[in-house]
This record gives sequence, structure tokens and C-alpha cells, in this order.
Amino acid sequence: MNKAAIFEFFRRLAELNPSPETELEFGNNYQLLVAVVLSAQSTDVGVNKATRALFREVTTPAQMVELGEEGLKEHIKTIGLFNSKAKNVIALSEILVERYGGEVPEDRDALVELPGVGRKTANVVMNCAFGAETFAVDTHIFRVGNRTGIAKGKTPLAVEKQLEKRVPQPFRVGSHHWMILHGRYICKARTPECWRCPVVDLCDYKDKVLDKGAKKAA
Repeated sequence: MNKAAIFEFFRRLAELNPSPETELEFGNNYQLLVAVVLSAQSTDVGVNKATRALFREVTTPAQMVELGEEGLKEHIKTIGLFNSKAKNVIALSEILVERYGGEVPEDRDALVELPGVGRKTANVVMNCAFGAETFAVDTHIFRVGNRTGIAKGKTPLAVEKQLEKRVPQPFRVGSHHWMILHGRYICKARTPECWRCPVVDLCDYKDKVLDKGAKKAA
């Protein structure tokens, strides 16, 4: 996909959804961080169900530490890997209290040092909390980037680096949201719904599914 096509790709998605946001529910930067950590290998819908009651009770790292690991587990036991996630959330909360005065750091290097926080999680937090031009490559963005030709790469980091080079202004802050939502609801893994895709004519994918009743070509 060339520069003009990439610009038009994001222009159309931006026109349809001018203010894209994460589908995770949160009330402040700390809750966002917790929600993103919990969302690893889990759905946003599942995380939101688990955190609604939790976030009414816990709004700060200090309150999370006071809740404790066992108390946290009771809230998030419906989420995959909840035991290890509870341990990480308590540990990162203790670090935020001890080192950062209970605030979430804006720096990627500081974020990835927190337990349970990888590069993707850090990029989400930096983008959603601080408006940074970061590209959090999850399975949806990895698929959409490679399938459309916007950003091809064999690893999430390779796709992220391509996005950093190729996504133009004024779409850089919102781009990863548009790509996630596009991959989640239209450019699906098994059968992309090309028949209703607003950017189908720009996409490099060769096996487009243009008939609603058809299956993806082998």
C-alpha cells in the first residue's frame, strides 16, 4: 500500500469514527494500566465485566495494595491467568506507590519495568493516557497491518516499526484504535468481511471475500 492509499485508509476510518477509543473501561490512568495488564490473552468485554465492581472499590495503587492479592483474585477470577495477573497487579501497584507517588509514569522504559507490563501494554497506556504517538501491536493490528499492506512484518515489533514510519499525520494518535476496531469487527481472522469494508479498494489482500455468503479462499 503506497503513501496515498495509507492516508486515504485512515481518512475514511477517521470519518466513520472521528474519536476512536479503547473499549476497556477505566476512570483514571491507574485503572487504565490495570485494565490493560488484565486484558492480556483476554477479551475487553471479559475484563470490563470483572473490573466494574473492582474499580468502584479501587481507584489508586494504594487501595489496590490494601485490597491485597487474594481480594483482587476474587474480582478477576473470571479472567484467564488471573492468579499471575493478580500477583503482577499488586506488585506493580506497590512499585507505583514506592517510586512514583502513586502516579503512572509516562515513560516507556519506566512502564516496561513494571511487573506484567510489556511493550504493547506500555504503548497502550502512553497512547490512551498521555496522547503519545505509539502503536500497540496486538493480534488485530498484526493481522490488519500484514493483510492490507499498511505495515508488513514477521513480528509485532517489526509491524510497529513499519507503522511508526508509514502512518501519516493527523492519524498517528488514533491509528492503532482504528486498526484494532477494524480487525475486531470487519477484517476478522477467519473470514474478513470485505463485502462491507469501507477501505476494501485500498487493501492489498488477494483473497478478498466480497460475497457475504462465501468463505475465505484457501
